[in-house]
Amino acid sequence: MEPATALLEELRREVGRVVVGQRGLLDGMLIGLLAGGHVLVEGVPGLAKTTAVHCLAQALGLGFQRIQFTPDLLPADLIGTPIYLPEQRRFRVRRGPIFAPIVLADEINRAPAKVQSALLEAMEERQVTIGEETFPLPEPFLVMATQNPLELEGTYPLPEAQVDRFLLKLVVPYPDADQEREIVMRDTGETPRLRAVADADSVRALRAEIRKVHVADSVVEYAVRLVRATRDPELAGARIDGPDPRPASGLVQVGASPRASIFLVRAARARALLEGRRYTTPHDLKGVALDVLRHRLLLSYEAEADGVQPDQVLRGLLAAVEIP
Repeated sequence: MEPATALLEELRREVGRVVVGQRGLLDGMLIGLLAGGHVLVEGVPGLAKTTAVHCLAQALGLGFQRIQFTPDLLPADLIGTPIYLPEQRRFRVRRGPIFAPIVLADEINRAPAKVQSALLEAMEERQVTIGEETFPLPEPFLVMATQNPLELEGTYPLPEAQVDRFLLKLVVPYPDADQEREIVMRDTGETPRLRAVADADSVRALRAEIRKVHVADSVVEYAVRLVRATRDPELAGARIDGPDPRPASGLVQVGASPRASIFLVRAARARALLEGRRYTTPHDLKGVALDVLRHRLLLSYEAEADGVQPDQVLRGLLAAVEIP
């Protein structure tokens, strides 16, 4: 087994000592880590979203900060603020919790627009502006945000520009009966203390390995065709499955941008490395397509009125677009 694959398996095992099941959630977070992209995690309360992010940060051995997003949160609470020192007659910048390698933005969709704007600069530029000064953020830097479904009280939709900066949007399902039983049984015992099996240098080395994963021209072409199909599902011949199967015409108001094509290939390379391969396949693209694309589709009013979900449109596209 290659060193990179062995380290990734060790990370999985260590987090699995606390988190039961949720393999898709853990692999998605590792793909985000490897590809250098931020991860948005959605699910109802109580599904171990926060616990999983915290455990991964511990296993990685990196600095970690948890920020609870609330309606009264201010940008200064996130990035920091200048503090006046009377005895020295000068200002000193007090850095906020954003200056950490891994930031857990808990319940991100409860924060006001100004806070989202400050976070957007950090996510996109890997820097923050405090007063008239600009400060670089640590490397590696990764935002893992959790959000509750928008139907819950006190939540607000994130700005499209910010949502587009997330490499993946992971949807966390309920555990099955056996997993839920195991969760309850573990709660009766002592919670294990996780050990750090990696550090900043090993994370940077893993990211360097991603760039060595081969991507064939046919795989790139497939990624581009998938993303372009999101802008006109009818032209791609996509159909929506369900009680009333029908063409996907008129269901997408805005499709994915070229950034999605880039992120789709990055995530596919990370998935290939997770599986111990040095080359990507079209099935790697299909394996990450829902997570990469579901938050980039803006559905039409007709689709929302009919209760159509982005995943339904994307599954129709995956079935319609020919695999090379």
